[in-house]
Amino acid sequence: MTCEDPTRSSSRSRVHVPKTGLALDTQPQPFAGYTVRDATSEDIPAMIRLERQSPEAAHWSEPQYAAAFDEERGSHRLVLVVEHVKHADEKPQAMGFLVANYIGPDWELENVVVAPETRGKGIGTRLMRELFERAKQANGVLVHLEVRESNQAARALYEKLEFRESGRRKSYYSNPLEDAVLYTRRLP
Repeated sequence: MTCEDPTRSSSRSRVHVPKTGLALDTQPQPFAGYTVRDATSEDIPAMIRLERQSPEAAHWSEPQYAAAFDEERGSHRLVLVVEHVKHADEKPQAMGFLVANYIGPDWELENVVVAPETRGKGIGTRLMRELFERAKQANGVLVHLEVRESNQAARALYEKLEFRESGRRKSYYSNPLEDAVLYTRRLP
């Protein structure tokens, strides 16, 4: 998914879901002092900063993140960011993000990261719920993901959000070598 108006304003924007022809009206969604919005390529440095603070997250290079925004080269991704403003005169600070790939009618969660200092405040849940809403609007059927076997916090979140374990990939992760647990959630 890409935003036709990639500004950071709070105005309504139009999001095009590739291969479906479906255009969705979206606007930043506030919750508990935080706002979820469509990310732009300008968010890449903040996404990398957040991801580097999370050893359990998927680590992408800057060109890989840039490719997530490149619809001309076949990217069909939804990239969301959560921002927080502590004081009205401050610039919003990214506190989390999500990257999901649309492989119609299915979606694959590729990366979700929440700043360590804000974990447990519902940011991961809010990002996931926004993914579900966008996927449903695009006539999505399933959301798939994989997670390190040892990442108990993420696994608990996914199970709370009604994902069901659907398989394993032996020795999928390195540093350290570890199995991936696969999860799937059917959208209502």
